[in-house]
Parts: sequence; structure tokens; C-alpha cells
Amino acid sequence: MEEFNIKTSVRFGKDALSCLGEIHADKVFIVTDPYMMESGMVKQVTEPLQDRKYEVFSKVVPDPPLELVVEGVKEVIAFRPEAVIALGGGSAIDEAKAIMFFARQIGNLPEMEFIAVPTTSGTGSEVTSFAVITDKEKGVKYPLIDKGLLPDVAVLDSNLVKSLPPAIVADTGMDVLTHALEAYVSTSANAFTDALAEKAALTVLKYLIRSNQNMEDSEAREQMHVASCMAGLAFDRASLGLNHAIAHNIGGKFKVPHGRANAVLLPFVVEFNADIQGYNPKEYTEAAKKYADIARLAGLGGGTVRMGVKNLVREIQKMQEMMHMPAGFKECGISREEFLRQSDAIAQGALADNCIKTNPRPASKQDISQILKRAYNGGPASR
Repeated sequence: MEEFNIKTSVRFGKDALSCLGEIHADKVFIVTDPYMMESGMVKQVTEPLQDRKYEVFSKVVPDPPLELVVEGVKEVIAFRPEAVIALGGGSAIDEAKAIMFFARQIGNLPEMEFIAVPTTSGTGSEVTSFAVITDKEKGVKYPLIDKGLLPDVAVLDSNLVKSLPPAIVADTGMDVLTHALEAYVSTSANAFTDALAEKAALTVLKYLIRSNQNMEDSEAREQMHVASCMAGLAFDRASLGLNHAIAHNIGGKFKVPHGRANAVLLPFVVEFNADIQGYNPKEYTEAAKKYADIARLAGLGGGTVRMGVKNLVREIQKMQEMMHMPAGFKECGISREEFLRQSDAIAQGALADNCIKTNPRPASKQDISQILKRAYNGGPASR
């Protein structure tokens, strides 16, 4: 028997942030980053709270480190809030998840309402039971997976993403596409996750370039914000795969932004998972057929499964080029010597990552090393 449920209430559309005035809590703890404080964007969250008491923890940084989680836990235990609001990108939401999760256990605190307000369109963290925390000393990212990390409410207000610069739109948007495609071909996928993943992937293929190239395109920005959430709902139930397993370790070793690492790897992982070596339709994998379905529905052409996969890979690389993204890790400023030196540890880390468990094609250390070699140089993936 399988099960599909959605715990998180998703609020979206015009004036979505007004729902914060409905919080049944006298004390609210807000987790955000310094920019949200300096820019005054945090006021969009604090003003609806009216006369409620609130405390702001604004020390979030990219790739939340363990030490900041510990600091946040101490503050939550001391303040004892009845609700926690995360305002920011994936790092803010992930850090808030970890802080709240450990504060409950260590401080023996009662249940706190958890509200996630994303300000980027990428991680889908506002509707997932995943969080990623970094051990900077070891250079390792640890994915946390627990139902207790699921937000109670996700607030999608596209006004919060209208000023995102093109580079952030590109990185986060490709992260959404990776979430959608990995959930779509996951060994734990089902009819419900497929519907969400398929719609998310098609939305990205239609709107990401528009969102990247025109900050005034409010429709594209709103569509990408919704796509991010849909992809999050899909991968929270179906999980992810090899792409994220490798990207977590690339990010931990070289500080490459998560979405960018996923984007560099994506063409090569799609090709690996599809495994389109022969021309006999009976030999095509289920993953290959699904990739080809996305290509067909997106209008990318391809009369056969093989051509559909190749066209999807080419479209991904075309999008990267149009958004001026690096085609390989070499373009991310990583020296060949250092990349080779760390490749073994990256491959070992990927094999130990929980995301790899639901990849549609088993991957060996040698397979991952080959993907890394090709992804370092970049260039055409399809052969």
C-alpha cells in the first residue's frame, strides 16, 4: 500500500502574507538573514503580527553551519515561542527547521507552529521534510530527513521574489528543474508525485528563461515560485537521486552554490540515468521514457525515446548558456588538481548520501567518477 498526503497548508496569490495576522501565538521567533533586516523586508513579516511579541534571529548564512544552528537552538529555548517563522531562501528555511527540531528535543518544548516564507524560487524547502546542514570543519553537507521538519504553513508571495537578480534566478531555477526531474524518475515516484513533478518541470522549461531575462515579468516570477513549491511537494514524497547526492558533496568541498552545482551535473546525470545505449525500443529504461515524455510535452521534439532524451539534455544545456551559467566545474573556478584530489571523497560521499537510494539506475564509484570527470570539463553531454 502507498500513501500520499500533504500536511502543509500552502497560501499563495495576492496578499498571501496577510495570513500571518491569523497566527494563534503570542510569541513568535523569526529566523532570517542579515539582508532581510538591512533591506527592511523583514517588516513584511513583522507588521502583520501586530502587537505580538517577537524575536528575530538574523544570523543565517548560505549553507547553514552547525554552530549557528546551536546558537539558534539556545535562543529558542530561552524565548520559548509558540510559533516560528522562516523568512528567506533555502538556507533560512533549512536553518529554521534544524533550530526548531533540535530545540524541541533539547529544551523539551511544546509543539510550535512553523511557517515558511520563501524569498527565492528554488529549494521547495517550504513544503519538505528535508533540511541540509553543513559541517564546515569536515567540508560535508548533512541532509536531515524527518517528518517533524515539515512546515505547517507555506506562504508563497511573488512580491518577495520580484527583485531577485538574474544569477540567483538561474541557480535556483535550475535547482527546481533538478528537483522535478529527479522526483519524476525516482524509484519511489507514484501517480501523484508524477503529476506534480511533471507540471513543475514543464513550468520551468517554459518560464525560467523569461524570469531570468526580465525582472519585470511578474507572470514568469510567480510561475517559477509556484513551480518551486510543486517540485518540493513531489520530491518530499518521491525523494531525489544521484544529481543531489553528488551536488551535496560538491557544495561541501568547493562552496559552489547548490543550484549551480545541480545545473552543471544535470545533463550528465540525465544521460547516465537514461542509459540510451541501444536503438531497440524494448531496451529503453523507464527513466529514459519519462525524460522523453517531458521533452515531448514541452514541445522539444524527438520522434523516439532516444531523440527525446537527447533533446531534453540539449535544452538543459541551451538554458544554461542563455543564462550565462557555467557548463562545467572548471568554469566555477576550481582547479583541475584540487578537483581530482577531492573526486574520490566526493564519490564516496555521494554513495553514502540518502538521495542516491531512489536513483533509477544504480551507480558505482566508477560511474560517479566518470560523471565528475565529464562535468568538470563541461561541453555537450549527449554523444
